[in-house]
Amino acid sequence: DMKSYTIAKASGAPDRDAIEPLRVGCVLWEPDCGVRMEQKLCYDDTALYVFQRAWESDIRAECSAPLSPVHEDSCMEFFFSLTDDGRYVNFEINPNACMELGFGPNRRERVRLCHKSERETFRPVCTRTPDGWTAEYRIPLSFLRILYPEFSLRSGVSFRANCYKCGDKTVHPHFLAWNAVETAAPDFHRPEFFGNMILAQQKILRSVCPGGFFWSALQSTSGQGAAAPPQTLSAAHQKQDFVQMRT
Repeated sequence: DMKSYTIAKASGAPDRDAIEPLRVGCVLWEPDCGVRMEQKLCYDDTALYVFQRAWESDIRAECSAPLSPVHEDSCMEFFFSLTDDGRYVNFEINPNACMELGFGPNRRERVRLCHKSERETFRPVCTRTPDGWTAEYRIPLSFLRILYPEFSLRSGVSFRANCYKCGDKTVHPHFLAWNAVETAAPDFHRPEFFGNMILAQQKILRSVCPGGFFWSALQSTSGQGAAAPPQTLSAAHQKQDFVQMRT
């Protein structure tokens, strides 16, 4: 059965402990080596916010350049499809906050995205912990509307997604998923196994001591005007002002 997750709406800087986690605990294709992951999500009118945590002892972090194969490192991934046409976005990140993005209907036909202002747009931050590492970033509505022009961040909206943990070239190669992927060989690029996510109306409690990445992200987006008008992916590519696309 496909799992479901409700994404709470943020009001100011939320208390992260109040966000319900989803467990990325389906061990796939390789023996269980003890690696675990959880992901938390929330949203406001301007962006979707992603919080990921991995419990992992032997961390590999070699990639740092754009379009690097971060899945070979210790890696956490968030794939989602905001329409019913089968196209999905994949966000992949390693402990160096090196990101790899893609968009398309499957592994072979997707386009790899190299954002011209990746750090400013997604604001990725990764931190080592005594038992692993964490990753945090934001996905602005303005970016989502380039790929999905009709999408809105409002309560009641639902979409399909999956969350993954991998490390193809780590000491202990591993593959974990939120929703199980029922294939014989490793393949996360299978949207038919995505679960359901829904944007909720309830708001998260404000943090008593706001600080860090999430607070600054919310502060910087507050007071902005309306989201940028929808664009098509081809128009964005032609203008060269938002993303660069490479196969």
